Amino acid sequence: MIANMILTLISTERITQHTAAGHWRDHTIYMEAAGHAQHAPDTFAARDRFRRLTYRELISAADHLGAEMAARGIRVGQRVAVWLPSRVEIAVAMLACSRNGYVCCPSLHRDNTVLEVKALLERIRASVLIAQPGYGADAERHDIFALAAELPFLKLIYRLAAGATFDPPAALSAAAPCRDPNRVIYLPFTSGTTGEPKGVMHSDNTLLANARALASDWDFGPRSVIYTFSPLSHNLGFGAMVAAFAAGGELVMHDTPHTSSPVDRLVETGATFLFGVPTHAIDLLAEMRSRGMTRLGDVRGFRISGAATPSGVIAGLLRCGVMPQSGYGMTETCSHQYTLPTDDPEVIAETPAGRAPVTKSVSGTGTIPISSCRSAKSARSAGAALV
Repeated sequence: MIANMILTLISTERITQHTAAGHWRDHTIYMEAAGHAQHAPDTFAARDRFRRLTYRELISAADHLGAEMAARGIRVGQRVAVWLPSRVEIAVAMLACSRNGYVCCPSLHRDNTVLEVKALLERIRASVLIAQPGYGADAERHDIFALAAELPFLKLIYRLAAGATFDPPAALSAAAPCRDPNRVIYLPFTSGTTGEPKGVMHSDNTLLANARALASDWDFGPRSVIYTFSPLSHNLGFGAMVAAFAAGGELVMHDTPHTSSPVDRLVETGATFLFGVPTHAIDLLAEMRSRGMTRLGDVRGFRISGAATPSGVIAGLLRCGVMPQSGYGMTETCSHQYTLPTDDPEVIAETPAGRAPVTKSVSGTGTIPISSCRSAKSARSAGAALV
C-alpha cells in the first residue's frame, strides 16, 4: 500500500522493481542528512553569506520548523511554497518537508511577479508560504503577503527578511519523521517557455537515485564542497543541494553581490565542485586570465548545464585542473544525463543537450507524458534515474 495522497506514476510495481535493482532505497533525504548529523554532527552542511550550518544545526532547524508546521495543522501531502533567493532557509524548508511528508515547491523565481506567484499558489493550493519581503520582479509595487493572506487555503505564512532565520518554536515536541521515501516531496515547475509552467513531481527516492549516482561517479563525499551558481529555485541548484546532502558534503550558495569576485568566493569557501551554466565558466576563465591565475583554488569539477559549452571553454577549464561535466536533463528526469570524469574532452565538448545518444525515459513521478531524453552516461548509470 503506497501512502501517497497525490496521483503520480509511482506504483507498487515500480517501487519493487527499482528497489530490487538497488536504485531506490528506504531512506528519505531527511534521513540521509540526519544520519550525517548523528555520525558527523560538526561537519558543515550548508552555507550562504549570512550563516554556515553544521549538519547538527541544519537538522535541528528542520526539526523545529517541521514541529511548528505540524502544530499549525499542516498535514502529509500538503504543499509548502518557497519564494526565496538562495539561502540556507531553503535547505531547512526542504528537509522539514522531507521529514513531515509535505511537498516542497521552491520553483518560484526572482523574475516572477507577485501576481504570477499568487496564481501558482492557487494552482497548487499551497498550505504554507515562505517568502522574503522585497523579493520578486515587482515586489516594490505589490505585496505578496497581503495577497496571500486572502487565500482561504493558506494556513501559515513565514515572512523572512534577508539574513533572518526561522524562530525556533517554544516547547513543541516533534512527531517521528516520515519514513516513506516514495511520497511526493518536490514539486518544481518547468520554465514555461512553450506555455504555462508545468508541474513535475519527485519523491525522495527519485531525487536520491540521481544524487547517489552522481556522487559515486564523481567521487563526492564528506570533504566535498558543492558550490552552486544556479539558484535553488531552479532544478540544477536544487539537485546540487540533494547531491551534497546525499554525500555528506557541504552546499555553498552563490548569493554574493554582483560587484564581488566569484573567483575569490570559490577560493574562500574551498569549493571542490561547481554547478552552473556556460556563462559562469566563461566569466570565471576571463577573471582568472585577467589576474594571471592558473588554478581555481580547490575546484576539480564543474557541471555545465543548460546549453552547449564551447570547446575553448572545455580546454580552458582542463588547463586549470578542472574537469568539465557536460550535463543536461529535463526537470522530469532530474537532470540525470551527464558525462563522466573519464571521458575524452572531445566527447565532453560534443555531447551537449540534443546531440547525445537517445534513450527512453519516463518523465519523473508526475503525470507528464513519456518523452525521449538524451543520455551521455552509460546505460548502467542512466538507469538509476529512470522512474
